[in-house]
Amino acid sequence: MKQPRLLVIGSLVMDLIVCAERFVNAGETILGTDYHTASGGKGANQAAQAALLGADVAMAGKVGDDAFGREMLSSLNRAGVDTSRVRVTHEASSGVGNIQIQSVMGKTQNRIVVVPGANMTITQDDIAPLERELCRYDMVILQMEIPMAVNELVAAWAARDGVPVMLNPAPAVGLDASFLSHLSWIAPNEHEASLLTGLPIATETDMRHAADWLRQRGCPNVIITLGDRGAACQNGETFFISPCIPCRHPVDPTAAGDSFIGAFCTALSAGMPVREAMTFANQTASITVSRMGAQPSLPNLQMVNERLLATGQATLRFDA
Repeated sequence: MKQPRLLVIGSLVMDLIVCAERFVNAGETILGTDYHTASGGKGANQAAQAALLGADVAMAGKVGDDAFGREMLSSLNRAGVDTSRVRVTHEASSGVGNIQIQSVMGKTQNRIVVVPGANMTITQDDIAPLERELCRYDMVILQMEIPMAVNELVAAWAARDGVPVMLNPAPAVGLDASFLSHLSWIAPNEHEASLLTGLPIATETDMRHAADWLRQRGCPNVIITLGDRGAACQNGETFFISPCIPCRHPVDPTAAGDSFIGAFCTALSAGMPVREAMTFANQTASITVSRMGAQPSLPNLQMVNERLLATGQATLRFDA
């Protein structure tokens, strides 16, 4: 398979992670069990994951002129991401995320509050140089932690140039049909899919209806990630559910969805069939939830391929 070239335009966020046996209630103070910091942000996580899996990845975004910004750029560089399109601003501090992790009876849940900071200062002028280079990429990946106007402009450019666009609509906001029509793929989780469509996401029939709602408004391919239930995919007229790969010892679900997106886009752009790309992405996300932190938890290609070989699944290999 060919090595894919991916462009990620999105957020960089420093995660401040607090672990406890339960979530804190309003007006209450409890003692936590652990604390970590880790580079994150949906865009940066997806870029790092794709690069660790062997894709040629460039990222565009914005960080503050501060220690968090410098560490986040270093983290991406260590993963192999080209960060020359990430700007440094004095107008705002780098984005931060407050992450609470609850671990009960071997199950983990998280609650996340993101303060976007520099991410929301990205302007159309900042990204203007990207217009002439979009045609070099096999796919553009977008999320919703940067200004909507930036996403809309990039998607329109990519659609004009015939470059596929993946949107991870998180956090979920209303999307108009013209924007959806510029996308090739949209991948909300079950909560985001319900917010976008106004429909429940409980049964397979619900998932089909939500996917049809999004397709009727212009996006031809839909993935709905379902946590430990796997992920549903409407690929054109074909609907299927790719089962979750169980994690025996879950540690931190943070970045699992980003890991899935980065892996899926890498595999699909490399030429892997959609069903196999979904399995590849589920396996990658399963490894991610077994480790702490966002980017520190992301696996490399060797780790994922070893898991796939052990279960007789198709691996991802690039041409020499």
